Amino acid sequence: MTAMTTRIKPEDSQLFRQAVGEVRPLRKDHIVRTGKPPRPVPRFRQADETAVLRDMLSEQYEPADHDSGEELVYLRSGLQQRTLKKLRRGQIRVSAELDMHGMTVAIARAAVAEFLHECQRQHVQCARIIHGKGLGSRHRGPVLKNKLGGWLRQRDEVLAYCSARRCDGGTGAVYVLLKRQG
Repeated sequence: MTAMTTRIKPEDSQLFRQAVGEVRPLRKDHIVRTGKPPRPVPRFRQADETAVLRDMLSEQYEPADHDSGEELVYLRSGLQQRTLKKLRRGQIRVSAELDMHGMTVAIARAAVAEFLHECQRQHVQCARIIHGKGLGSRHRGPVLKNKLGGWLRQRDEVLAYCSARRCDGGTGAVYVLLKRQG
């Protein structure tokens, strides 16, 4: 294969020089960095974490399949009753805790979503969420407690939950059993 050489016409060269104007040769032909280059931005991780915070825990959840008593209990279908029994007895070590006292519904919903995401990231198997007994809600009853049950049932990573033992908050808190992340 032979390289083709093209001769530049003198009038084209003259036109180029006129267009460029006067030039000075560079003293150095490389760029000297002044400081460290910026760290890469983990855009996909940030987007994922933002999506988790905006997690669509629907307010329109119909609590028809909630237990009507004070105790919150849920076991995902396909799991054994003895798993729930161990959770109720406090036989699964609690490794993380979220206290929702004083939170509004919107803040609590975001806090639960972020907390569960962080639990998954940290490989937490069992967590405790303190929702309170609703004594400060007057005639409305335990608002956060009722919402929490619905939110947790909508989460794929939640296998089971139940009201805590009396020493861990009783009906003002729940133990939450989470899927092990691969």
